[in-house]
Amino acid sequence: MNKACYHCGEDVPENTNFKVTILDEERDMCCPGCKTVAETIIESGLVSYYQFRTTTADKVELVPEQLKALIHYDNSDVQAEFVRNVDEHAEVTLSLEGVSCAACAWLIEKQLVKQPGVIAIRVNTTTNRALLSWDNSSVKLSDILSRIHNLGYKAAPFEADKHEALYHQSMKQYLYRLGIAGLATMQVMMLAVALYLEAFGDLDSEFKNYFRWVSLLFATPVLLYSAFPFYVNAWRSIKGRTLGMDVPVSIALIFAYVASLFATVTQQGEVFFESISMFTFFLLVGRFLEMRARRKAAAASGNLLKLIPAIATRIDGTQTPVKTLQVGEKIRVLPGEHIPADGAVISNRIHVDESMLTGESLPVVKNVGDAVYAGTLNGDESFELEVTATKADSVISNIVRLQDDAQSSKPKIAEMADVVARYFVAIILVIALGTWLFWHSSRPDDAFWIMLSVLVATCPCALSLATPTAITCATSRLGGYGILLRKNHVFETLCNVNHLVLDKTGTLTHGNIEIRDVAIHSQLWTKEQCLSIAAQLEQYANHPIARAFKPYLKNLTVSGVKNIIGSGIEGIYEEHRVRIGNANYVLNSNDDLKDHNAVYMAIDSVHVATFYYQDPIRAEAKSFIDKFHEAGIRITLLTGDSQINAQSVANELGVDQVVAQAKPEDKLNYLRSLDDKDITLMVGDGINDAPTLAGAHLSVAMGGGTDVAKASADMVLLGDKLDRLLDARELALKTRSIIRQNLAWSLGYNVVILPLAVAGFVAPYIAVVGMSASSIIVVSNSLRLLKDKNN
Repeated sequence: MNKACYHCGEDVPENTNFKVTILDEERDMCCPGCKTVAETIIESGLVSYYQFRTTTADKVELVPEQLKALIHYDNSDVQAEFVRNVDEHAEVTLSLEGVSCAACAWLIEKQLVKQPGVIAIRVNTTTNRALLSWDNSSVKLSDILSRIHNLGYKAAPFEADKHEALYHQSMKQYLYRLGIAGLATMQVMMLAVALYLEAFGDLDSEFKNYFRWVSLLFATPVLLYSAFPFYVNAWRSIKGRTLGMDVPVSIALIFAYVASLFATVTQQGEVFFESISMFTFFLLVGRFLEMRARRKAAAASGNLLKLIPAIATRIDGTQTPVKTLQVGEKIRVLPGEHIPADGAVISNRIHVDESMLTGESLPVVKNVGDAVYAGTLNGDESFELEVTATKADSVISNIVRLQDDAQSSKPKIAEMADVVARYFVAIILVIALGTWLFWHSSRPDDAFWIMLSVLVATCPCALSLATPTAITCATSRLGGYGILLRKNHVFETLCNVNHLVLDKTGTLTHGNIEIRDVAIHSQLWTKEQCLSIAAQLEQYANHPIARAFKPYLKNLTVSGVKNIIGSGIEGIYEEHRVRIGNANYVLNSNDDLKDHNAVYMAIDSVHVATFYYQDPIRAEAKSFIDKFHEAGIRITLLTGDSQINAQSVANELGVDQVVAQAKPEDKLNYLRSLDDKDITLMVGDGINDAPTLAGAHLSVAMGGGTDVAKASADMVLLGDKLDRLLDARELALKTRSIIRQNLAWSLGYNVVILPLAVAGFVAPYIAVVGMSASSIIVVSNSLRLLKDKNN
């Protein structure tokens, strides 16, 4: 007789061995599907599903809905919409529900990193998002999400619309809880006037007790429903063996209610029903306002994704969801529409508004072959494009991901604040106990409410919010400047920079180099031949000068191409060895006079042509240099160009020092040779700048530069406007100031309120108002960073 599958009840086929241990017994399964579902149910902590079910799961619908949704995230087609492959591991941005403070973030991070296959997870409490990296071959995404669910939080891949819907749902629930607490508070306070202020002097003890029972009736739904989020957060913290902000809050509420209930039943002692109701009401008001403020800080990057339309139009006129577009597909974009995907223009000359990426309001001209980006706004002409990246790999998705990464990576000061906050809760619990013991021996009637005030007034929420809210707001503000953050230390380091190191071509100059003249030194080769051969070789280089030869490209064949970064390029054309580059590389000459705005070409070691080029200096470069000088920052021009070219630019702009004809290793060695007191900011755009960008204390890659340079930099200047770096430095200084203000306020508040509360000078309702106000002040102060500097 065949065995029955424990999960679905069907017969187990012969010669199979699918087993799962459920309720301490090994159970037979009929197929890998049932085995996988059963294992996930057990790992998700839902074993009670089997314990209390009334029938076998002969239909898929009997699997818990929560679990089914998680299993779907393991599907490769589903993952293609939101999972990115980075450095041989998978990465995804998650939306989190239930995260309320730094302790929640710490708990999730601490528990998740223990799971095999999880490389890293960073939680941002301001945006309620997490950046997760994991090895897809070692652990399933559904297993990781199940682990988060087991901790008491909900997690799903981030989608702007769903995240916003979740926010509105949470706010609606808070309003319901807030409404009940507010109504109950009004009623209980009226009764408290009669009880404690003796508004009715001849009130009999029976009526007083009656008022207590009525107060109990109003306070109970407040405790059980309105204050429920505090208990959930407290339980998560205790379960994770940590102390969150809501632990003392929950203890205060429960103790006050139990003591009041005992006093009401026994008709002895004081009741605190008005404190419970008012305490919960003010706390909810504070959390509600805090959530709204944090939402405003988090909205900027999420709103970027909303610019990507949901539907795209194919060339044949049919429509398709944007999330299903694949590389190589061709679509049409109509006038005035947001571009649905990253791609290359394959028809028409168009104007595109890229202000949401670069911060520049003027439209950009795009010709056939030029790149356009999802979310940017098409002008007055329809055009066709070929998709070059999926939605998950689009520039705008990467910007949001990098912003989340920068915001969730905690600076040292934030990590210290989180540690202090966790220990602070434990210290407060001990102080509260000591306060109760002290006052119980001298004023037993007042001991409880004094302890209650200590527990409530000193909640370190503001301390944990001080840094992350400021960093989140500042990062969003930088996005408005057209600056993309890639590393978390930018704000700290930018404030301390005292040495600015600049590349020349493509940084201080436009990099839109043109060939202005050609000198031919051989009768064997014509000007047109030399330009064509040079263009054929230079297409293998990725330097601004190389792009100047693009208009002369013809269908020639070269082989054996070698790119000598910082010197030039060589190859074989019709059995002739061709070299093109600087004088030292091509002519073996160190004569700087030969190298003035020129590129040389030799064929079979014979100098045949000199190409003279021009590259205008950026209009804002002079004021940019002057402003950094005014801030007391030394400036060095570090370039691979000739001494004459570099010195000419330096003299015009007023640069302090010039280091010319520097190869990539020379540039890096220069940085290493600097004094330890020099905090360097390096700005560059080429492949030859990549090692220097990686080696500087802080680095900026120009948006028009190479991908290698951008990957090595701490920031990317999307709009190529140097003066935006001045705005970034001003913002960094303001961010540092606001973080210090936040920390000073939160620490100062606790230093002042704690002794007053212990001494019995702070009533419970005053404690609630003070604690809530401290958090709101910190968040509101951080929100000032979102305002334009001219406002």
